[in-house]
Amino acid sequence: MTALAPTLQAFFTDRLTAQRHCSPQTIASYRDTMRLLLQYTHTTVGRPPAQLDLADLDAELISAFLDHLEHDRHNTISTRNTRLAAIRSLFAYASLHHPEHAAEIARVLAIPPKRHDRTIVTHLTKPEITALLDATNTTTWIGRRDRTMIGLAIETGLRVSELIALTRADTHLGAAAHVACHGKGRKDRITPLTKPAAHALHEWLRERGGGPPDPVFPTSRGNPLTRDAIARRLTLYTHLATTNCPTLHDKNVTPHVLRHTAAMRLLHAGVDTTVIALWLGHESVETTRIYLDADLSIKERALARTTPTNSKPGRYTPTDKLLSFLEAL
Repeated sequence: MTALAPTLQAFFTDRLTAQRHCSPQTIASYRDTMRLLLQYTHTTVGRPPAQLDLADLDAELISAFLDHLEHDRHNTISTRNTRLAAIRSLFAYASLHHPEHAAEIARVLAIPPKRHDRTIVTHLTKPEITALLDATNTTTWIGRRDRTMIGLAIETGLRVSELIALTRADTHLGAAAHVACHGKGRKDRITPLTKPAAHALHEWLRERGGGPPDPVFPTSRGNPLTRDAIARRLTLYTHLATTNCPTLHDKNVTPHVLRHTAAMRLLHAGVDTTVIALWLGHESVETTRIYLDADLSIKERALARTTPTNSKPGRYTPTDKLLSFLEAL
């Protein structure tokens, strides 16, 4: 057997699962990356994946694979960089066990991520939130579930994976109502609820029934919802809400947009970014700065504070000939 197969298996079983204790979402992302890479290498080299060696996955092939993702599979640069991060993690692990491939591994690890423009995050305004919630059909069980779920997502900023994993045991609706979640990076956190949100969740749980380990938002058969199911429901309600709120027509409302909306609501309320980072479960406050870029009102208030109220409009004109010469350069 070649060095690649046992190294790849140990990378998942020992490195990711036993040592780093990665989440199922992380393992699934790494798995998909390796599957795509092996399929591409098989097509390029002509050998089955089980017969490939580390030397087959050299820097030239990895670079070609990344270009394949971007140009043939039409992945975004962000996705391309995510795949590269998974590959680099595998090769960093391989460098500890196969020093004989040190030169090839070093060249792969030297492949830099691709820089790209950072888009401004999409979030919902108050009228758009109202229209989206009103689009749910509260005369049906599914409609009441979806209204509560969307409202909770906007209130708490939970990730879609956290929303899916939320159980009845995670909800605490007495004094100081809050929900507890096991978030990204295996970090536990609690998020407080307003009285209207706690009341809506209480009413839903009373109708939903079930025991402590059961999901808060199940399917009609009692199973946890999937990411795709939640995304489809949001797409449906966005389409219905466009009639009453035309601004939704140009917005792609995804579960993560609801999370962005929660952050922007906190920012507009004057909450410090360090608190928002804790609220959302961000690893670093730097991640939360994207919301400052998206908030035009904060920039307008800053401009109002820095612009002199008694300044006269017009271009500055130097009074000295030498300064005029320098100004003209």
